[in-house]
Amino acid sequence: MKFKRIVIKVGSAVLSENGEISKERILNIVSLIAELKSSGAEVVLVSSGAVSAGYTKVKLDKSVLANRQALASIGQQYLMSIYHKKFEKFGINIAQVLMIENDFDSKKRSKNAKRTVEVLLKNGIVPIVNENDTVAIEELTFGDNDQLSAHSTLLFGGEILIILSDIDGYYDKNPKEFSDAKILKFVDKIEEKELLQEVSPNNEFATGGIVTKLKSAHFLQKNGIPMFLTSGFNLEHLRNFLFQNRFEKGTLFKI
Repeated sequence: MKFKRIVIKVGSAVLSENGEISKERILNIVSLIAELKSSGAEVVLVSSGAVSAGYTKVKLDKSVLANRQALASIGQQYLMSIYHKKFEKFGINIAQVLMIENDFDSKKRSKNAKRTVEVLLKNGIVPIVNENDTVAIEELTFGDNDQLSAHSTLLFGGEILIILSDIDGYYDKNPKEFSDAKILKFVDKIEEKELLQEVSPNNEFATGGIVTKLKSAHFLQKNGIPMFLTSGFNLEHLRNFLFQNRFEKGTLFKI
């Protein structure tokens, strides 16, 4: 294992299936984190899914900001309860860390958050970071936690950010429009025009898309941290990448 501290971000599209929270996928992710911890790595999990979890309980109009915030407040505890039960199977304790974009701009608040996470990791606890959507405004369109995870990786000393998504990697062209589209295995530099593309989330609960992931990778590359984008539906490619140093599928944004 070449990474000692790993940040894993999982998106709403991975956590949701047919209008419900996919407990099987959560278990798969939790199992992987348990493996990483057993190998000696520390893991910070950045999880989306609060709004979609809330929607499984109360069907509010998601296009209204106040409703999305209410859904987040309903879904946050439900989602955490699922994580608690899954991690409990492996004897792992978890802690919730709620943040908003402004927290990263405040030296005092970011220092406090970093100190808290350090204590959690030191004691073998997995911090689960999410945006505090109940009080957030811009953050609800902040990119389905993509950029939150990038800032968290830098703040909490992550050596790599892994984004588990509903796409296999970053393609050279839109795979929905071009059958010959190929995944870019390595990306050394992201052009400005790529960062200015229209945000196009694939899932009704997602607020990001490939652009927010590119912005995250760009931010991390500037700070000397790699990012790996891969599918959250099949974790074998990620396992091979992390445990066997075998790179079969996905995109590594290199430094």
